[in-house]
Amino acid sequence: MPNTHCPDWATALLNGFSQIFLQRHPLCGLLCLLAILLTAPALFGGALLGGVAGLLAAQRRGYAKADRQAGLFSYNGILLGLLLSLALPWSVLLPPLILAAGALSAMLTQQWLKRTRGPRCLPAYTAPFVGLGWLLLGFAPPAPLSTMMETTIPNLLFAPLSGLGQVMFLEHPLAGALIAIGLLIASRRAVAWALLGSAAGLVFAWLHHDNASVLSGLGGYNPALAALALSQRTPRPWQPLLGILLAVVLTPGFTALGVASLTAPFILACWLVQATARLWHQTSLDSAPCALRGNHPRLR
Repeated sequence: MPNTHCPDWATALLNGFSQIFLQRHPLCGLLCLLAILLTAPALFGGALLGGVAGLLAAQRRGYAKADRQAGLFSYNGILLGLLLSLALPWSVLLPPLILAAGALSAMLTQQWLKRTRGPRCLPAYTAPFVGLGWLLLGFAPPAPLSTMMETTIPNLLFAPLSGLGQVMFLEHPLAGALIAIGLLIASRRAVAWALLGSAAGLVFAWLHHDNASVLSGLGGYNPALAALALSQRTPRPWQPLLGILLAVVLTPGFTALGVASLTAPFILACWLVQATARLWHQTSLDSAPCALRGNHPRLR
């Protein structure tokens, strides 16, 4: 029988696509890739270039193979490739710019990983993408106004799926449906929290009469990511629920400042929840009886 084993580089690249949604699952990554190809083919090349650039940079610089295979050096590059393909007009300079941004994102990720391996350290999440994205968007022309969708029952029902798609700048509900299927294959818990987070963000936008954010899904992607990230860290529901709330509350602040929010609200929400959880845990230990503290391995 022919060898059907997926090459290491392909597994790493597909895991990079799935890591955008905090999963390590090649089939989930394949469905994310398919979502781009079917709903926004103009962004497909940029996404691949960014992911390959991050992977090659990590390989050339000798970064840990386990991290490369997990897709940790690809997903920020993929997001940068999508962003630059969307924000900048096509030119001969665009592919080299995406390659450079993807490679730089891998280097930034490695520096973060070197310094944050401990359980008490904050994950990078998409911080390299946000930092480089803000820098590069300063050279982008103003974004054209998007067409307003009609407020209909089907559009409202599909809005949470659009929220999942907007993580990768994809507005079409089909993209969100493919991503949801990928998450379902990777983890039923993950897809449930992702859809709950997206729906919660859209309800908040609806209550604030921001119909454009509701129908396009823009109000849902940061809460969805926060719910995904925090639901993986603990079985306790209060952390992902608090993350959803914080992501929803933080997003309008970036709009008020005139800064593209990208995935910054998701990152800040997760960091705040994790810092709060650690502070709560430390306070509980400090208030415990002396006999119990003396037996705790971290306090000896």
